[in-house]
Amino acid sequence: MATERLQFHEMGLDDRLLKAVADLGWSQPTLIQEKAVPLALEGKDILARARTGSGKTAAYAVPVIQRILASKQSVREQDVRALILVPTKELGQQVQTMIRQLTAYCSRDVRVADISGKADLSAQRPILMEKPDVVVGTPSRVLAHLGAQNLVLHSSLETLVVDEADLLFSFGFEADLKNLLCHLPKIYQSFLMSATLTEDVQALKELLLHNPVILKLQGSQLPDSSQLQQYSIKCEEEDKFLLIYTLLRLRLVQGKTLVFVGAVDRSYRLKLFLEQFGIPACVLNSELPVHSRCHIITQFNQGFYDYIIATDEQSLADPTAAAQTPAGKGKKKKTTEKGGKTKDKEYGVSRGVDFQNVANVINFDFPTTVESYIHRVGRTARADNPGTALSFIAHTELALLSEVEEGLAGGNGDFFLKPYQFKMDEIEGFRYRCRDAMRSVTKQAVREARLKEIKQELLNSEKLKTYFEDNPRDLQLLRHDKDIHPAVVKPHLKNVPEYLVPETLRSAVTLAL
Repeated sequence: MATERLQFHEMGLDDRLLKAVADLGWSQPTLIQEKAVPLALEGKDILARARTGSGKTAAYAVPVIQRILASKQSVREQDVRALILVPTKELGQQVQTMIRQLTAYCSRDVRVADISGKADLSAQRPILMEKPDVVVGTPSRVLAHLGAQNLVLHSSLETLVVDEADLLFSFGFEADLKNLLCHLPKIYQSFLMSATLTEDVQALKELLLHNPVILKLQGSQLPDSSQLQQYSIKCEEEDKFLLIYTLLRLRLVQGKTLVFVGAVDRSYRLKLFLEQFGIPACVLNSELPVHSRCHIITQFNQGFYDYIIATDEQSLADPTAAAQTPAGKGKKKKTTEKGGKTKDKEYGVSRGVDFQNVANVINFDFPTTVESYIHRVGRTARADNPGTALSFIAHTELALLSEVEEGLAGGNGDFFLKPYQFKMDEIEGFRYRCRDAMRSVTKQAVREARLKEIKQELLNSEKLKTYFEDNPRDLQLLRHDKDIHPAVVKPHLKNVPEYLVPETLRSAVTLAL
C-alpha cells in the first residue's frame, strides 16, 4: 500500500520547494500532508483535524509557499499574501522557522515575518513596511498592527491560516478574530488546523470557510499502543516526590522527559527538590520572558537538557475557566497569580509547541481535562517515534482519570491507562532521603527561587539580547538548568548508597550511579 501513496514530487511543487523538503529529510508526506496539500493547491478551503505531531504545519505551509511562488511569476508587486494566526508566541516562532526552512532556496521570493513577540508595535513597523509575503502572529497582535495601519490586508491577502484553532478560543481570542474579518478581502482561501474539533471551531468554520473540505484523519487523537505506551500509578503527594526521585535518579526513565505540574509554584518546588539530589532540570512557565522560553525549548531539542518541568496553566490555573469560556470570550488580558506576578496570556507548553524527540511525558499532576491530557501526552510519540506517558494519580484525581479514559475510549469503552507495575515498598528505603530533601524546600525557598529565576531570565532575555545577536555562539553557553539554590542543599543526598537500591533494580541501575 505504501507504493500507492502520493509523493511530494507528484504534487506539482516548485523545484526549490522540493529541494528544501529533501533537505529536511522528509522522504514522503505524512497522511495530513498527502491529503491536504493537493486540495489546497486546487484552491479549496480546508478544515483539518489531525493529532499533534502529524505534520499539520507543513500541510498548510507547503501550499502557501507554492501559491506565492506561482503568483510571483506573473505579479511582481511586493505584498502581504498570507496571514497565519497562532495562539502563542512560541508557536509563532516555530511556524516562522518552518517556513524559513521550506523557503531556503527561494528566500528572496518568499519572505516571512513573525510579529507575535513582545516588541513594541513601532519596532515591528519597519518589518511590515517591507510587506513580507507571509505574516505570522497572534490575533491580538495582528489586530493592533492593522489598527496602527502598519499592516494592510484588504487588497492583497490570498490565504488565511488559523493554526490550533480550538486553542485560539480558549485563549480568549474570539473577539479579535471577528474584528479581523472586516480587514480582510471578500475572497481568500482559508485553512483551519486543529487537533480537536470543538463547537468553537465549528462556529469559526461558518465564519471563515466557504464550502470547505473537512479532513478527519485519525479516529484516535493519540497514537495506538504499539507506538505510545500509556501508564498510570496511584500515589499520594509524598509518594509522587519519592517516585519521581527514584525514576530520574536511578535512570529508570531513559531519554528526554517532559514533567507536567499543576502550578508555577509546584514547578519550582519540584526543581528545588531534584536539585537536592544533583538532578538538573529546566522550569518552563508563563512568567518567564518569551525569549527565554523559546531558547529553553531550542536547547532542549538540541539535547542540552534531559528534563523540563512545564506548567500547563491554560488548563490548570483555573479549571472553572474552561467551563466558562462563553462568558469570558473576547476578554483578552494578562492574568495574575497570588502575589501579583504577571503571567503571559499567550503562553502554551502542552499545545502546538514543537518539542523534538521527547521519549517520555510524566504527568506529575494529572491534567484537568481530556483535551489537556491529549495535548500533553501528544508531545511524545510524534510522527513515527515511540513514546511513553506516565501519570501519577492521587485519590483526589481519580475522577479526572475516569473522565480521561471515557473521553479517549470514544464510546468503545476499551481504553484505559495500564497500571504501572512498580512496587513502592521496594523503594521505601529512599523515603527518609526524600523527606530530608523536602524539609529544605520550604514555601519561602520556593518564593525566593521563583523570584530569582525570573530576575535571571529577564537579564538573559533583555539585556543580553543584542549581545547574543552579534555573538550567536555564546548563546549556546547560556544554560537554563543551573541550580538556583535558595534551599539548603545537603551534599550527601546526591549519592545513592548501593544498599538502598532494591535488589531487583541493581543490575539495571549500576551503570547510572
